Amino acid sequence: MELLFAYTAGLLTLINPCVLPVLPIVLATALQASRHGPLALAAGMSLSFVLLGVAVTTFGYAVGLREEDIARGGAVLMIGFGLILLVPRFSAAFSTATAGVAASADAGMDQIDRNTLRGQFLGGILLGAVWSPCVGPTLGGAISLASQGKSLGWAAAIMIFFALGVSTIILALGHGARSALMKHQALMRRIAASARPVMGIVFVAVGLMLFFNIHHMIEAWLISLMPGWLLDLSVSV
Repeated sequence: MELLFAYTAGLLTLINPCVLPVLPIVLATALQASRHGPLALAAGMSLSFVLLGVAVTTFGYAVGLREEDIARGGAVLMIGFGLILLVPRFSAAFSTATAGVAASADAGMDQIDRNTLRGQFLGGILLGAVWSPCVGPTLGGAISLASQGKSLGWAAAIMIFFALGVSTIILALGHGARSALMKHQALMRRIAASARPVMGIVFVAVGLMLFFNIHHMIEAWLISLMPGWLLDLSVSV
């Protein structure tokens, strides 16, 4: 379920009103560099997301935080990012706070030759920061979810699925779906606008569930309902 949630968050990261209009232009530039340009772009963006999520989780363990502290901190952050998605004032404040990071990354992109696959890969790494005012809440939610993991491997898996969601959009639009997107851009914007509060509610609900350990109660309840043979099978696997 966590992996599916991370993948969905990745899908919604690029389908939002402030990224969607410029995404076809970014993809057109990638395709001018090479037919594999969108793949290089997706790979760069995915690498930056995965490394960021793993780095945050690693830092938590490195400074001596207990697993419970990291889990609670991640739950609080997830609730916070959910509120950013839900409350326009919070969203505006977040955009203002991250504007400096976006501007610095944008300046870095101007110095990259994006007519090569290497340039598209490096551009993808910086693009996540450029779009941070828009993608930050869903990316932050995925990182918060990753910090709940009991190992760095599981945290990496969550971030990889988030990156796969992002890459799915980039590759789909880069190879055949771009014209369809342009024709139905208004519909996509409406979907993105309605999906934002839904994702916000999910973030807040999941964050509260993790903070108060409700997921452990649900897990115990489900185990009590499982037949003995199925329980034995799940333990053996």
